[in-house]
Amino acid sequence: MFKTLEIERVDGLGYLWLNRPNRLNALSLEMLNDLSEAARWFDKHESVRAVIVGGRGRAFSAGADLAGFPALSDGDLRVAADAGRVMADAIEGMRAITIAQIQGWCVGGGLVLAAACDLRIASDTTKFSIPEIDLGIPLAWGGIARLVREIGPALTKELVMTCREFGANEAKLSGFLNRVVAEQELDSAVELLATKIAEKPARPIQSTKAHVNAVTAQMVGVVNSWSDADGLIGGLLDAECQIAREAYVKARTKK
Repeated sequence: MFKTLEIERVDGLGYLWLNRPNRLNALSLEMLNDLSEAARWFDKHESVRAVIVGGRGRAFSAGADLAGFPALSDGDLRVAADAGRVMADAIEGMRAITIAQIQGWCVGGGLVLAAACDLRIASDTTKFSIPEIDLGIPLAWGGIARLVREIGPALTKELVMTCREFGANEAKLSGFLNRVVAEQELDSAVELLATKIAEKPARPIQSTKAHVNAVTAQMVGVVNSWSDADGLIGGLLDAECQIAREAYVKARTKK
């Protein structure tokens, strides 16, 4: 059904797997659009009460796939720049409860995808990073609002501004993760949580999700992230940001 995803329904559970393991599940424009469509597909199946969102292979997601980004001269540039926000809003707006199953690297846009899920469990070896500023672009896709919601404004500023890597235990202490488990226990831990939720009466579960989201929407204003695409394009056009981006890519290539 989707070129970049694997989706499945088993009883009351849904499974949504990012499936570009050879690219560490980097979020191409095609994958962003597939994720938005997959969210709508699951919403058509009322029997699905919980959806596990994970990544095939060694990583949850290495973040946005800049190699597949349209040229600055492309007439559809803003639509492409906004595709990540549309994706995150679609995942967050799903009727079913979404659980991010995180392993390996969870970087940039991949972290935004995880933040758009309702719950998050990671293996103890997971590494997180938000390298956007080193790439000369702001964190977009509603990422700032979602991080402020989950971990607070001060830590959001630090992690986004410094671009430093951090581990699963710090992510748990900050409130971003619900749970950290041993790598070999990740599948079973996520499956158990999803099953417990799917077994509950659907109406109060969905009401709780809607209520919490309504309260936090008033607090952090995720709805205002429609302008993130303009900031992203501005970073792509800025000369200093271009130099930073080239230096970052060069440094990563040497590793």
